[in-house]
Parts: sequence; structure tokens; C-alpha cells
Amino acid sequence: MLDQFIFYDMTFTWLEGCKVLTDGGTLFGPVPRAVWGRYYPYNENNQMPSVCDPILIQYLGKNYLIDASFNVEKMPEKLIKNTGIKSSFDVDSNLSQLNLGREDIDVVLMTHMHNDHASGLTYKENDCFYSTFPNADIYMSEIEWDEVRSPNNRTKGTYLKENWQAISDQVITFSNEIEVTPGITMEHRGGHSNGLSIVRFEQKDETVIHLSDLLLSCVHTNPLWVGGVDDYPMDSIAAKEELMLEALTKNYRFIFYHDPFYRMIRYTEDGKAIREGMKCSRPSLIPITENQDRFPQEA
Repeated sequence: MLDQFIFYDMTFTWLEGCKVLTDGGTLFGPVPRAVWGRYYPYNENNQMPSVCDPILIQYLGKNYLIDASFNVEKMPEKLIKNTGIKSSFDVDSNLSQLNLGREDIDVVLMTHMHNDHASGLTYKENDCFYSTFPNADIYMSEIEWDEVRSPNNRTKGTYLKENWQAISDQVITFSNEIEVTPGITMEHRGGHSNGLSIVRFEQKDETVIHLSDLLLSCVHTNPLWVGGVDDYPMDSIAAKEELMLEALTKNYRFIFYHDPFYRMIRYTEDGKAIREGMKCSRPSLIPITENQDRFPQEA
């Protein structure tokens, strides 16, 4: 049974994407393990549990998808091993549980095009790549689309041609902000990638916000805690300071793509405890132990 959260006329469903064991530096950058280890579990190799779970939003008769996980079937074994991927993502099986198929996805909201978010946009057949969601409009910031097609030395290993060439005619770009439909807005923020976008969902004066990889897990509420893979970390910190202050002050709900423990959280105003939360029903690759005495508790 897939995890679901009802937000007035919107139904959020987390598809069961790839489970990953991620190096500690990837998620916490320069923060020492002596600190983050009290918040987040790890194994003897300093690896931490993570997921890449696309979020499906069903709203007013349309199907919107946030990001696309890994498509392991098109990836070489060495890349799978180096990335720490421990399970695959069966998009057809997931969607069938909702009586949907890939052709029923109307819109894909790409927060950014790093491989762990964009690999599932295409599939390989007879040495050619094809769009996984052939009927979808695929939204991303114009900066991200430009960066994807002209990667630099740092990003060329994650902006892979096999993830974007087959979907080129489906892409819709925007500069600063776009209302995809009333109640769903994408905003360019940058930081983790130069073109990273966040997504807001608004219903009856309440807001659900998805900060993508600006908020890598439920414990990353400190604006200074940004991932080691952030391309522009100072931009991440600036965006996160502004957004976390706004969201905590206004009592927004947060939803997560990478967190293996929570799907949705509404924090206390200081961001240190959980006022309302929906836990992930999938077991984590590494459980929380007594050593994680700073993991946020439900108030």
C-alpha cells in the first residue's frame, strides 16, 4: 500500500522509488559525524539511508509527478554500485496500484535534473532512449534546462544526455516563477543546482511546501546544513534561511523526496520538534537507534 496524504482537493501519493545508502558527506557536507550522527543513523561505512521516491499529486482530474527517481535498468553496474542503490523503481507496478499507467501522467514537475531525480524520465529499448511519460508536460526552470544541455566539469557526471534528449519536446521552462495550475506553483531558487526549483501547494489558506534538495531530510532544518553535492552551497544557505523562516513562521507542511522516515512534517516554530507528521511505511535500510538522541520528536 502506497503512502498517501490528503490535502483538501489534492491527494499526495509517494511512489516507492529506489532505496540508497549514501555517504555521510553527501548529505551533510562539512558537518562532522560527531554532530550529525546524533540526528541521523549510519552504518560502519559511514553510509546513511535515503530514498528517491517520486511524489504523485492527483488534483482536479489531473496527475502531477514530482521528479522521477532512478531508472536502474539503463544504468551500468559500476554506477549503480558507486551510487549505493539497493533497490530498483518499478514505475508501472507503482502506478498500477492507483489504476494508472505512464501515459496518464499529465505533468512532471522537475525540481532539478540531477541523475537521482531525472534518470526515471526515460527508458532504454533496442539501444534507444524514450520518454517514460510520453503525454506529460515537463516543467523546470530555464536555468536548469540550459545547465543540463551545457554541463560544466562538476555537473557533467549527473546531467546525462540519456535523461533529457528523449524528452526535449516535452519541456516547458520558466524564469523565476510559474503557476502550473491554480494551487500549484514552482519557484526557481538555485543552490543545490543552479536551476533548482521548489514547489508550493496552496489550498484554503494552507500551504504544503516541497524544498527538494534544499531540505534533504527531516533533520536538515538548520539552514547551514547543506549537502556536499550542492553546486552552489552559499546560494543554498541563503535560500534555505529565507524559506525555512517563512515556512516555520507560517506553519507550512513540508513534504520529502529523499527522507526514509517521514513523508510529511509540520514542525514546531523552532524547527526542532514535530507538531504533525506522517511517517514513511517503508522500512529504512538503517533504523534509528538510541545514538540518534537529537532526531526530531513528535510534540
